[in-house]
Amino acid sequence: MTQPVSLRSLLSKPPIVVAPGVYDPLTALIASEAGFQSLYISGASIAYTRLGRPDIGLVSMSEVVETVSLISDRVEANLLVDADNGYGNALNVQRTVRLFEKAGAHAIQLEDQSFPKRCGHLDDKSLISADEMVGKIKAALDARHSRDTIIIARTDAVAVEGLDRAIERASMFREAGADVLFVEAPKTREDLAGIVERIGRGVPLMANMVEGGKTPILSGGELEALGFSLVIFPGGIVRTLARTAVDYYASLAEHRTTQPFLQRMFGFNEMNALLGTPEMMERGKRFGGK
Repeated sequence: MTQPVSLRSLLSKPPIVVAPGVYDPLTALIASEAGFQSLYISGASIAYTRLGRPDIGLVSMSEVVETVSLISDRVEANLLVDADNGYGNALNVQRTVRLFEKAGAHAIQLEDQSFPKRCGHLDDKSLISADEMVGKIKAALDARHSRDTIIIARTDAVAVEGLDRAIERASMFREAGADVLFVEAPKTREDLAGIVERIGRGVPLMANMVEGGKTPILSGGELEALGFSLVIFPGGIVRTLARTAVDYYASLAEHRTTQPFLQRMFGFNEMNALLGTPEMMERGKRFGGK
């Protein structure tokens, strides 16, 4: 494994950074093998897969730390981590930043929702004050060990207070020192373009592509042309795997065998090749093991 170019360096110039969502070491490995240098560890995807629950603030900070640790042990990639609302006040944010950074996070995303937080594309969200969020951002910046650890400031104000107020909040977060700004859930391409025009290009801007969500799906190239530096596709892999699993279990229930599904599966040897089983077994022999 080779160390990727730092995320701060990637964000400083084109092309746009495309970060697919992952939720465990296997999805992280597959995404890395596909060539992605930056991966987004999605809180929603952790809720879906670890809890079988929606993204409504049920995932704990310690569960995310464990997930980040396992992924960073398996792949060399820039890990962007969803820290929800920091799991509390400014002091909680500082503990979150310290533990996430130690676990292997290269970027930590904080949002201005209150408790209980919700997925950015669900309705009925509520916000903390802009001043409180500014304090959380400053606390995060103060707590990080390395300047290379990026703090992403997200506002969910579009759904609560409207686009104008969301842009005002984002500008305040920029003044507080956030490294990347993220205005969640704009509703049109024109809204996306307006975010760039009104905030400016002095700080990297992030876009979130949620299949079936409130924001239209644009390609990385389209978003780069608008002026965005970073785009995440956080839940695409979970929706893909869930759809495949529905089909798989339905087929198994109907046919009482996996035979009709074999062309959509890895075989035993193919799976072990993906995981690097032969190489790991050879490595074990070097130390006198089996």
